[in-house]
Amino acid sequence: MSSTFLHPSANRSAMTKTRIAMAVAAAIAIPAQAFAAEIELPRIDVIGQGDEAITKQPGAVAIIGKEDLALMHPLSTQDALKSVPGIVVREEEGYGFIPNIGMRGLNPNRSQKLLVLEDGVPVAPGLFLANESYYSPRIERMESIEVLKGAAGLRYGPTTIGGVINYKTKKPEDGVRVTAKAGSHGYRLLGLDAGGATPSGEAVGGISLVTSRGDGFRHNDFDMNDIVVKGGMMIGDKQWVSVKFSHYDNDINTSYVGLRPNEYRRNPTKNPAPNDYFETERNSFDINHELEISDNVKLKTLVYWSQLDRDFWRREIQARSANGTTYRACDGVQNCMTGRNRAFEMAGVDSRLFVNYNGFGIRNEAEIGIRLHSDKLSNQTVSSKTDPDARSGTLTGDDTQKARGIAFYGQNRFHFTDKLAATLGLRVESYDQRRKNELTGASGDSNNTEVMPGLGVTWQVIPEAQLFAGAYKAFSPAMVATAISGAGVDEELDAERSTNLEAGVRGKLARLTYETTVFQMDFANQIVPKSESGGVGATVTNAGETMHRGLEAGLGFDIGRGWHLGANLTYLPTAKYDSTKIVGGIDRNGNRLPYAPKLTSNLALSYRTGGLMTSLSAHHMSRQYVDPENTKAESADGRRGEIDAYTTFNLNAHYQVDKKLSVFGTVRNLFDRKYIASRNPDGIFPGAERNFEVGMSYKF
Repeated sequence: MSSTFLHPSANRSAMTKTRIAMAVAAAIAIPAQAFAAEIELPRIDVIGQGDEAITKQPGAVAIIGKEDLALMHPLSTQDALKSVPGIVVREEEGYGFIPNIGMRGLNPNRSQKLLVLEDGVPVAPGLFLANESYYSPRIERMESIEVLKGAAGLRYGPTTIGGVINYKTKKPEDGVRVTAKAGSHGYRLLGLDAGGATPSGEAVGGISLVTSRGDGFRHNDFDMNDIVVKGGMMIGDKQWVSVKFSHYDNDINTSYVGLRPNEYRRNPTKNPAPNDYFETERNSFDINHELEISDNVKLKTLVYWSQLDRDFWRREIQARSANGTTYRACDGVQNCMTGRNRAFEMAGVDSRLFVNYNGFGIRNEAEIGIRLHSDKLSNQTVSSKTDPDARSGTLTGDDTQKARGIAFYGQNRFHFTDKLAATLGLRVESYDQRRKNELTGASGDSNNTEVMPGLGVTWQVIPEAQLFAGAYKAFSPAMVATAISGAGVDEELDAERSTNLEAGVRGKLARLTYETTVFQMDFANQIVPKSESGGVGATVTNAGETMHRGLEAGLGFDIGRGWHLGANLTYLPTAKYDSTKIVGGIDRNGNRLPYAPKLTSNLALSYRTGGLMTSLSAHHMSRQYVDPENTKAESADGRRGEIDAYTTFNLNAHYQVDKKLSVFGTVRNLFDRKYIASRNPDGIFPGAERNFEVGMSYKF
């Protein structure tokens, strides 16, 4: 069965220009009233604000603040997260548009092993269909990033095995700010932030617009637009409501196909797949409501919706060799260009009741919640036999997937004394998954229920030191495409389940701040590829037990006279397959997990005086295996082989000229280190060579 399918992207450019024009017009129209009253728009914070919020968490935490982001000027959220202990980033197209973030030895592929949020709303297009991040919010519109590990992550779920990352968007500010950047490889960016308030100050609103272009680090050009409109108001004395709408679109000349060994040696900036394009468009809408029922009771409710279209147009591969990739000829005989086009829709309601009360003779803080969630996916393949740049063709695959989930969760923090507290939590997640082949009519379904308890303890031993510890069960659902076959068969893939333990100490001592954590993640089951390479198209299986053990440590030291030293490291001596199960005829027991370096570390020396901030930072990554077989020698096609250790340096400067004008600049990979960042999905992906960026920001 086949039919002709026409791709709608021809109208995308005109629609985007219209949206940008409307956004700019709306920004100009915002009244520039003074913010008479500081309104905190309701949203879900994973950690919260201030030192007290951190000390309540019975697990490791990290916050990248507004000033940190201003100094770093990262290219992306992924770029910013490189500085956080426990996190491993796998570069792909260089700008973090397609994020690959791992944590504590979990594979960073498409950020599948952790939960990524924006203002408490899931970023992945489908939590129970495929937790793959085909989109990343733009760093230019963020005020901070929260990273939470440990038992407290149970409040959010699922897929909190590694942890939770929450991007917090900027609050609307009075006035208009324009930001402009330019840099290497034709990189240019224009940003607009505008905000205002009603004369009473009881309602605020703002617009953030980012548009960016570039030739790419490997001649893989991109064209990106991001628009966010948000605002909120008080409803009487005890209620607040906020709304946010966002639009994102990006066309990137990038591919799953990397370089082959000889290509990498001869020309690491070559684009090996000039016909391949990754095209995304995302719209989202969420509403937050907060009701203060009494001084000790508060109700927060979040309603969210998003739709993401991801069209991946790729030339079909004929052969791979050390010298390059050969593609099928567009001769009218065989399919030569295929669009793997996916349309996701996600919606949900998350309601939480917070109660402070006295019970059991002590002070308590309770949180009880329920979340309803649904995912939908239309997954189509469209193929052409005649056009290497096709955007239409014959419908060769049509797959519909749906999932629904309901979660109940609750936790209670028992304050035994002013210094000792324990948090007991429980999350129950029930979900069903369905898949239908629209061409054959074959369909199937799968369902599962997970019960996840957690316990955390904090103890302020002395003013300069707090001990914390936690234990919890965590899980990640199997993706529908792997849980249910194309023929509608339930593959009976268990969800990934782990028992997580961690303990640590944090505090402040004179000029020193520090946090150290030891952790263990014991998987009863981890899903891995069946094939040796684990590359494109690999099927998966339950691989049995894996074990992760390691140490995270971070410190900041105020040297004095404006100088500051920051350092952190993650040491992961154990990240291995711990099962005798034979997969694909190979016993992987004892092998190291892919993309789980033993050591990652960061070191930064900064100086601040007056309006000047500057820093020199170093990022180190030890050697890595890229496949479960721990192949050391480089394969002929470059898809396997050990990745050598590397260290890169960045130089940053930011100068606040006056209250209105600031200028900044950065040089990344200062010493132009040539290194391999990844061998997945299909070949060598080099790290970005030395590049620079300069810019300015002016507030009217």
